Amino acid sequence: MAKQIKHQQSQCCYQNWVGQQRLDLDELVQALNTYPTDHDYLQLITKKTIDHFENYRTARAQLAKHDAPSFLAPSWGTTFENSFLWIGGCRPSLIIRLVYALCGSQLNTHLAEFLEGEGIADEPLVLLANQCSEPGEWSQGEVVDKAMDTHALNLYKIMVKADKLRMDTLKGMIDILTPLQAVELLVASKKLHLSLHEWSRRRDTRMGIARLLGPDKPSSSRGGNPQPSNP
Repeated sequence: MAKQIKHQQSQCCYQNWVGQQRLDLDELVQALNTYPTDHDYLQLITKKTIDHFENYRTARAQLAKHDAPSFLAPSWGTTFENSFLWIGGCRPSLIIRLVYALCGSQLNTHLAEFLEGEGIADEPLVLLANQCSEPGEWSQGEVVDKAMDTHALNLYKIMVKADKLRMDTLKGMIDILTPLQAVELLVASKKLHLSLHEWSRRRDTRMGIARLLGPDKPSSSRGGNPQPSNP
């Protein structure tokens, strides 16, 4: 029962994040259209958006402690969305590709594979499975549970590291962009994620795949809306 509640909380966490991205996108687009030369305001909006990323990363890290595998193959995601996942999220190189796309250039970039710890729990599970007289028998239930819990914990650690790499890549790219370019990057990133989210939902519906996603609920923004400085 407790695991089911945690799973529901994880699903709500994602739905709130999608809703928050919609709010952030509206604010970013408004800033881009209304205050394109107000660097102080653009930097405030950028920081606010990054803070929301950080809040989501922290929230899901806490939830992943209890069920990391759910974040690597989330039931609340559409099948098409999940096909793009890399350790529970987007590839860090996507940020770089977006920058080059906005610049009208093409880039074939290959980041070093972030797969430290791959197969970390395979060996004990293989040994346990090999000892079974019948596949999936529960004669060593406690040992199997412990091995699977260890695997889940290691997946959690990998996901946290992958989230940090994603965040560091985004922050690093923003640091070398102008305030206007940073907002344009965030707008493009959110448009891509939200568009893929909606297109995937429609595709799953068209193909008769049951949707597990409920309505997206935006989480509240912390600290209120920053105000632009006088031009």
